[in-house]
Amino acid sequence: MASATDNTPSSEATLDTLLTGYLAGSLPPPVQVLVEAHLELNPESRRWASCLETVGGEVLDRLDPVAPRGRDAKLDAIFALDADPAPDATLGSPVALPTGIGPSGLPASIERYVGRSLSDVPWRTRLPGIREWKARSEDGYVASLFCLRAGHGLPPHTHRGTEMTLVLHGSFTDTTSRYGAGDISIADDEIDHRPVADPGGDCIGFVVTNAGLRLTGRIGRLLAPFTRQ
Repeated sequence: MASATDNTPSSEATLDTLLTGYLAGSLPPPVQVLVEAHLELNPESRRWASCLETVGGEVLDRLDPVAPRGRDAKLDAIFALDADPAPDATLGSPVALPTGIGPSGLPASIERYVGRSLSDVPWRTRLPGIREWKARSEDGYVASLFCLRAGHGLPPHTHRGTEMTLVLHGSFTDTTSRYGAGDISIADDEIDHRPVADPGGDCIGFVVTNAGLRLTGRIGRLLAPFTRQ
């Protein structure tokens, strides 16, 4: 999946699945936190999540996924449907959608989850220009914060499982798209990419994985002994 601002329908289908899971409280805890923080940073997704919560999953299943630029039309289509979802098809009790970001430099949801402010993160340098802190492991997932210095990037790699990345500050670009604050990038074993922080400032993000990455290319093979977890 690409970011919340990507224009591919499949990306939006995946994002909508995450939002629906968040509203239902059915996501693994680290993923739940990532989506909550996304909502704190992305007003458009907050509005869309409110729609998902109101209408419920049954009606949404009758509509084809669309990119953000088509969401207004999709909202109109939803409310034009002459059908009421069955009681068991709703998402349950209303959820108070988060807004804002904490004074700690992190979204409030992430600050609560990791128990630290951004200034207190005990960064570990992984490679020049790349710092990381593994915050928590839970339910088979690892939640980490990372910092890429402007112009620096990770070695080319793919993934043994799924990697979900939420950009908190700055932005990065890879082979799939450009991701800014509030965007979610999802990569798996079908994506081989090299995220690089864009010029103008460091890129800080919150990443949740359920398996390690696999370095690719000549440089990746050379660096593997130094980056192995």
